[in-house]
Amino acid sequence: MPPPLLPVITAFERSPDRGKGLARDMRVRWALEEAGQPYEVRLVSFSAMKEPAHRAIHPFGQIPTYEEGTLALFESGAIVFHIAESHTGLLPDDAHARARAITWMFAALNTVEPTILDLQTVKFLERDKPWYEERLLMVLDRIRGRLGELSDRLGSADWLDGAFSVGDLMMIAVLLRLKPSGLLDEFPKLFAYVARGEARPAYQRAFAAQLAVFNAQLPTG
Repeated sequence: MPPPLLPVITAFERSPDRGKGLARDMRVRWALEEAGQPYEVRLVSFSAMKEPAHRAIHPFGQIPTYEEGTLALFESGAIVFHIAESHTGLLPDDAHARARAITWMFAALNTVEPTILDLQTVKFLERDKPWYEERLLMVLDRIRGRLGELSDRLGSADWLDGAFSVGDLMMIAVLLRLKPSGLLDEFPKLFAYVARGEARPAYQRAFAAQLAVFNAQLPTG
């Protein structure tokens, strides 16, 4: 009997974050590593992302995607949730704790991440607008508000709800997008929380794997 086919995920052929681990395939890699599930990666160029073959899996022409046998998924949150449901270690056994972990996952994607992405929109797409400075301050205030609320809820705990779960994985993945801004430095509890996530062996393996893609593209000699 042939061995089962490994899941295949897609990632940027040339990631715009230059190997910093901020692209959304990193979340999927991390989840797979936490689950102990080997996987394969298919690198996709920006032009190939818009081709019919890729859009057949991801209708919006983005990454990551996930293929496992006849199953094809897109959206990092949906992919990570599928991995968490299919393997042990990312969702608690207790039904109530499991529901709370999923709630934190949704909170990361729906409540925290949109505000953080707004900062990137302002900085990269609206810098030349006459209202740039005013809007930037408003967005920064909103982010600080969210971070303050999250920090208060985390308190002195290591993780959001007992043991590490998919909720922490997704929340930390979202918060990592703030590292270049320095905003996390203003919230020591969240800074330490993110550092704990980065220190996990599964995260380290996932980060090394995606960084290797970038390093392989660097000129030699």
